[in-house]
Amino acid sequence: MSLSVLLQVDGDVTGKRAFTWEDLTAIDPQWQIPDVSQLGPTRSGGAVWMRGILEAVKVCPEAKYITLHSKRDDFHASLPIDAILDRGMFIYRQQNQPLAAAAGGPIRFFIRDHTDCHNGEIDECANVKYVDRVEFSKQKGFDNRPLDDDAHEALHQQETP
Repeated sequence: MSLSVLLQVDGDVTGKRAFTWEDLTAIDPQWQIPDVSQLGPTRSGGAVWMRGILEAVKVCPEAKYITLHSKRDDFHASLPIDAILDRGMFIYRQQNQPLAAAAGGPIRFFIRDHTDCHNGEIDECANVKYVDRVEFSKQKGFDNRPLDDDAHEALHQQETP
């Protein structure tokens, strides 16, 4: 395996961190999800629960938002931590290898039962692919998700480079 950075985590944390694939696999087993298809039948691979990342970087108690950044397609989503704390996961591997770009890698953020969150800020586009940076903050961060149905449809019709 390569020691290249897959995920940079910063913002309102006491331990800013750059995670390699090896670092993600070393997160406490209680936070590992060996097979995400058990939680989301349209997904596959292995993941780490959001709580595992929060624990690893020691998110400050005043942080209320997590902002997911994807440099590859310039996509950003800022979500309230409390709404997804027990539902959010970072899919980072497939068949014991780093998640390929074709599957949304290096990291694909997925919210189990995202339609059940009953929060207007949590929608299908909160499941962000190509995540390479995560930022925790007191206020909502940069978010360029579509705001209406037409823009949502246009986004989903685009082919990602």
